[in-house]
Amino acid sequence: MQLCRSIAAIRDAVAGFRAEGHGVGLVTTMGALHDGHMSLIAAARRDHTRVVATIFVNPTQFGDPKDLDNYPRTEKADLKKLEAAGCDAVLIPRADEIYPEGDETIVETRDLAVRLHGAVRPGHFRGVATVVTKLFNITRPDAAYFGEKDYQQLQVIRRMTRDLHMGIEIHGVPTLREADGLAMSSRNVRLTPEDRTAALCLSRALDRAERVAAEGGSPRAIEDAIRACLADEPRATLTGLDIVAPESLEPLAQDPDAALSEPIAIMISAQFGEVLLIDQREITP
Repeated sequence: MQLCRSIAAIRDAVAGFRAEGHGVGLVTTMGALHDGHMSLIAAARRDHTRVVATIFVNPTQFGDPKDLDNYPRTEKADLKKLEAAGCDAVLIPRADEIYPEGDETIVETRDLAVRLHGAVRPGHFRGVATVVTKLFNITRPDAAYFGEKDYQQLQVIRRMTRDLHMGIEIHGVPTLREADGLAMSSRNVRLTPEDRTAALCLSRALDRAERVAAEGGSPRAIEDAIRACLADEPRATLTGLDIVAPESLEPLAQDPDAALSEPIAIMISAQFGEVLLIDQREITP
């Protein structure tokens, strides 16, 4: 595996892959890698003969400087995992190379970035879209792979890639969970033991939502069931709950009090101590 710490180095590596006739799949990460990230690498490996990863804790998508400072950084362990998973090259750039002095260009989806979870985290998706555009331009992959847990992020990146005619395929990979149901996240290591147990209310709420839908429940009944489940956990503070049309994230067209008649995407964000967690699920009636 080639370790590249500059834009020039990763471009040379990718140029070498191209010269040998290889296709390139990309996985962008902020490090603190877990099995969910490895599932992205595996998906990219299935589709491409060369896989490139990036590790960059992007400062522009953090609203709280303390959250940025506390984000886990485990470079040595991350590199071992990437190499074991068959990654061919990894870029670990400096922030001042990604955002050079005088940098003023941003990329933003005007609607998707500012509603739903974007309203809870102002500027977050602008930071995501900007850095992903930069990483796409640097590595120039054929396709990129993102986890479905970050559901709104996935839709923002799909829209951005389409609107800017980037010619890169965007693949969503199903959420990987711990044995007890908690969605894998780099943030989980920051949870106290008590909050780690409490965080299971997220998957319980989604399970309950799925049962309500299967029993002929309405969108309003599904929302009520989720809120009730989270209200039963005193350590959880619900910060966002959205039930929308998949992919477009548009409001549901159906009567909110009629039995569910169209696919839905549920996105939840909740605070556990100092840690914000998200989870999601698509449900089809």
